[in-house]
This record gives sequence, C-alpha cells and structure tokens, in this order.
Amino acid sequence: MFDFSYISTNTENPTFLTILFTVMFAFLMSVMIAFSYEKTSRQVARPDNYIQALVLIAIVAATIMQAIGDSLARGLGMLGALSIIRFRTTLRNPRNIVFMFSSLAAGIACGVGGYVIAFVGTTGLCLSAFLLKLTPFSKNQNLVGSLQLELPNDSEDYEKVQRILKNYCHKSSLESYRVFNNKAKANQVEYRYQLKMKRDMDGWGLANELKALEETKAVRLQFRDTMDVI
Repeated sequence: MFDFSYISTNTENPTFLTILFTVMFAFLMSVMIAFSYEKTSRQVARPDNYIQALVLIAIVAATIMQAIGDSLARGLGMLGALSIIRFRTTLRNPRNIVFMFSSLAAGIACGVGGYVIAFVGTTGLCLSAFLLKLTPFSKNQNLVGSLQLELPNDSEDYEKVQRILKNYCHKSSLESYRVFNNKAKANQVEYRYQLKMKRDMDGWGLANELKALEETKAVRLQFRDTMDVI
C-alpha cells in the first residue's frame, strides 16, 4: 500500500516524489473540472483550446506554489516576474471565468499540499455543475433580439405594433426612440425594442406582420446568440 508519509509537505525543499504526486493530483483535479465543463456546457462547438487551458493552468499554478513555498522573497520575485506578462484573452461568459478560477484554485491547493481541500472543492464544483444542468437555469433561453422600425408621430399603427409584439413575444420593452427633424423624415419617429420571442422561429411571421402595416417603415429585426461565449 502507498505510504502517504513519503509525500508529507515540505514547502522549502519538497522531494521529487512530492513534486510528482502534486503535479499528477493537480492534473487529475483539472481533468475532472474540464470533463464537467464539457458535459454541462450548452455550446454546440467544443472549445478545445479552452478545455486544454483548464487542464494545463492547474499544473502551472501547482508548480508556482511549490516553487514559492514559504519564502516571502520568492513570492515577491514571482509576483514581479508574472507582472511582466500581459494577458489579453477576454472571457466574456461568467461561467467560463468560474471554471477557469476553479482550475486555478485546485492547482493552488495542490501546490500548498492541501490535497483534501482540492479534492473536496473540485468534487463539489463538478457535482454542482451537473445538478444545475437539471434545473431550469440550464435550459435554453428563448431567442432574444432587437427590433427597429419607423412610424409617423401619433400614428394609429403604434397600438397595432404593440398587439403584434404581444402575440409573438414573451417579453418586449421599448429601449429608445428618436424623433427626426429633417425634411426627408419629417414627423417620423424611430423606435427600438428589446424582444424575447415565445418561439424561436416566429421571426419571419413577426417581421411580415409589421411590414404589412400601412404606416410602418424601415422594419429591421435582428436576433443574437444567447449561448455560451468564451
């Protein structure tokens, strides 16, 4: 049976076996995190580069923490060295940021010898990710889009537009409007709406009904992707 006393933490001069076990344990924890991310993500195309980064960054964090140990001088030197590096990659999805930080946390815990902390924390994160997938928070949202159209001021079509939006949209809100003062569009008002459709494929019907109104002009309907973005 493996004797864990051989990997007892010595932050100043860790043994080769301790370093090897730490790296392997960090790799195992990060693989669990990457696997959970891939299985619970709603992305159609798998972001291979991001998944590899989840695995590799835990090993890097564990190695850094072992190199620093309990030395204040090492820590300050490492902080100065890392401050030279400029990270330009932007993670626009909060969920991706959480998984990246979780992989970092697992690597840091392994690097300081907190293997139980790394295991319990990683297991808790992975189980929570799978449980959240079964909740309504993980269901695909209705398609979200924006609508832009022009109407004459005090037009009767304004009320008709509201009824059409109510029929097709789960939610709709007027974001802004602009009044034209030039001669080409005198007495015209441009409206901008934020929409959340009841059914994703009803965009054609909504656009056709709005264009069929006599006084409604310049109808522009645009939808955006609400899936995960790296």
